Amino acid sequence: MNIPAGKKVYFLSDFHLGAPDAAASLQREKLIVEFLEEIRKDAAVIFIVGDMFDFWYEYRLVVPKGYVRLLGKLAEITDAGIPVHFFVGNHDMWMKDYFQQELNIPVYFEPKEFEFNGQPFLVGHGDGLGPGDHGYKFIKKIFRNPVCQWLFGILPPYVGVGLANYLSRRSRRMTGAVDEKFFGEKGEWLIIYCKEVLQQKFYKYLIFGHRHLPIDFRMNKDSRYINLGDWIRYYTYAEFDGSNMVLKSRFPEQEVKIVRGEVAQ
Repeated sequence: MNIPAGKKVYFLSDFHLGAPDAAASLQREKLIVEFLEEIRKDAAVIFIVGDMFDFWYEYRLVVPKGYVRLLGKLAEITDAGIPVHFFVGNHDMWMKDYFQQELNIPVYFEPKEFEFNGQPFLVGHGDGLGPGDHGYKFIKKIFRNPVCQWLFGILPPYVGVGLANYLSRRSRRMTGAVDEKFFGEKGEWLIIYCKEVLQQKFYKYLIFGHRHLPIDFRMNKDSRYINLGDWIRYYTYAEFDGSNMVLKSRFPEQEVKIVRGEVAQ
């Protein structure tokens, strides 16, 4: 896809709507909707790169209550002819066809290649990639198993959603402090993953979420790994204007520190 003059591609992730409570989630949702309304004026494409919700499960005839402001805004945007792409995250991996049918938004379960103005992109949520985190990778296989999903689906929504919200809150308590630390080139699993990918194929930009830390890391003279941060602490996003990629904060006056670095030569 060639980006028309004056248009941009936007990337954002990790809203975790529903957490930590309804009041905080609603406030965050309104900020996201406000931002989407602003960028629709010059957006060629919008990518939401996972964990839009802190929990999401589509029963056959039921979807989780709430989020009508955001879902309505996304419908407005796609109805206006602006493509929106969604990648499932580890908190909202139980997507089925609601987004495709109701919002005209394609849903991806694995990293996917795109090309804009002749520049190749690799986009994905980022969970379970690279070395380590074997416990989560095992759990992910269980959660992705169709039989396990069916078994969860026979639980009444009140029970299933309640259980999922409890486990999600427990997970955040265990990883919250870790998310704020940068572990360097040899300790960041997604940097290691990007190195492995680039040995096989060239990408100009490798864009992920999941990490909850805004990172702009030069993998070599031609490739950059971008982590989008989140909309809980940082309110960060990336924009590509057809030639340049910039990672920035929705609220620059807050002086959000973006982690920057490069692979040692």
